[in-house]
Amino acid sequence: MSSTVDAQEVEKFSRVADEWWDESGKFKPLHKFNPIRISYIHRKVEENFTKISDLKILDVGCGGGLISEPFARLGADVTAIDASEKNIAVAKIHAEKSGLKIDYRAMAAEELVKSEEKFDVVFALEIIEHVADIENFVKSCTELAKPNGLLFVATMNRTLKSLALAKIAAEYVLRWLPTGTHDWKKFLKPSEINFYAEKFGMNLCELKGFSYNILNDEWKESDNLDVNYIAVFQRF
Repeated sequence: MSSTVDAQEVEKFSRVADEWWDESGKFKPLHKFNPIRISYIHRKVEENFTKISDLKILDVGCGGGLISEPFARLGADVTAIDASEKNIAVAKIHAEKSGLKIDYRAMAAEELVKSEEKFDVVFALEIIEHVADIENFVKSCTELAKPNGLLFVATMNRTLKSLALAKIAAEYVLRWLPTGTHDWKKFLKPSEINFYAEKFGMNLCELKGFSYNILNDEWKESDNLDVNYIAVFQRF
């Protein structure tokens, strides 16, 4: 299996790793976005499992731990991996300061597959557009899920609207993100992710969009998948 790690992408995020938990820094847009996606994921997990505290959760491409920590606080057994050693170092320090026990590891998804560990829930949030091999990345994520386990894949759709809003406006006009954060050509349509997920034993349960209201400075769930969306899969 070829590596899913894109060294340039890892380096790009490693350079700003110290800012993961700065709500006014380079990850400010992600901090604003985080509550709505946590709320959605939390709800979908509760619909499928009795108690979150009984679950083993894997966060793939965890960055500084912005998703890992909230689910650890809910009592889940959280393992979190990232190809950037600097991201993992920052995440470990913040978790320790927060009194949270999270199993952070600097590694790629395909490396973890070799351990034969399985998880009830797997997160791959805002990471798939940064990997080198999409097919192998999805394959690895599916193999890490237990039978009937859930896989959440969040990314941005490859549409003209996302080019205008998520790339040009966010990076060049509003300066919400550092220039070069995203490559629009690497954005993925839901059908593309679903093709690989089905190929490797996953059933699509739901697609949900997220939209931003600039006037209210507020994110909300939406049926519009043109820009930000999340796909929920369940393993056969």
